Amino acid sequence: MPTDLSPTARALRTLEILRTRPGATADELAASLGVTERAARRYVGILREAGIPVESSRGPYGGYRLGRGTRLPPVVFTEEEALGLVMAALDDADELVASALGKVVRALPERIGRQAATLRDHASAAPDPQSVRPDPAITGALVAASAGRRSVRVAYRSESGAESEGEVDPWAVVLRQGRWYLLCRSHRADAVRTYRVDRIGSVHQTTRAFDPPDGLDPVAALEGRIWVWAGSTPPA
Repeated sequence: MPTDLSPTARALRTLEILRTRPGATADELAASLGVTERAARRYVGILREAGIPVESSRGPYGGYRLGRGTRLPPVVFTEEEALGLVMAALDDADELVASALGKVVRALPERIGRQAATLRDHASAAPDPQSVRPDPAITGALVAASAGRRSVRVAYRSESGAESEGEVDPWAVVLRQGRWYLLCRSHRADAVRTYRVDRIGSVHQTTRAFDPPDGLDPVAALEGRIWVWAGSTPPA
């Protein structure tokens, strides 16, 4: 398995391992997670602190297992925490992490769960362990507008510090080469633009609808434009 998973992703993966392999020992968890036994026990402790009953037993048939009939307890996350959790898991892109994340999203309160699910389903990821994570609220607003096909007005700060505003059609939010990018069409320039999400200061959704290009592959499109990202170009 990948050795560069974040602590958030490892805790989610631990939960999924215990769900699918009840009785897993600390040694087996460590092997599956790619960590030491001590670290594996720490992730079990994180689950317990979160209110998930993880039972342990000793002996030849000992190990860790979820309490009988365990269901995820009500999860109390703020909107920003929930979106941040999804972004952390997208950074890692591990199948078991994705499975566990889906269960957490379904346990969230409806409104927050809906926003977290939108981010999970509509953000395109080409993961990088060194990713710089932008403001989850900004990212979530861009993803929601992209999913709803609504234009947005964004405030952007260039690499030189120049600030400007512009209206764009947010085609996709993409995680690539350690950065989160907005792939969009600028209304003012009537051209494709790529902006770093961590340099977007505000997002305001408009009532104007748009249609993205047919057959758009966000990751491939960004790959062809990665050099264009606006290090010094305002949203024109």
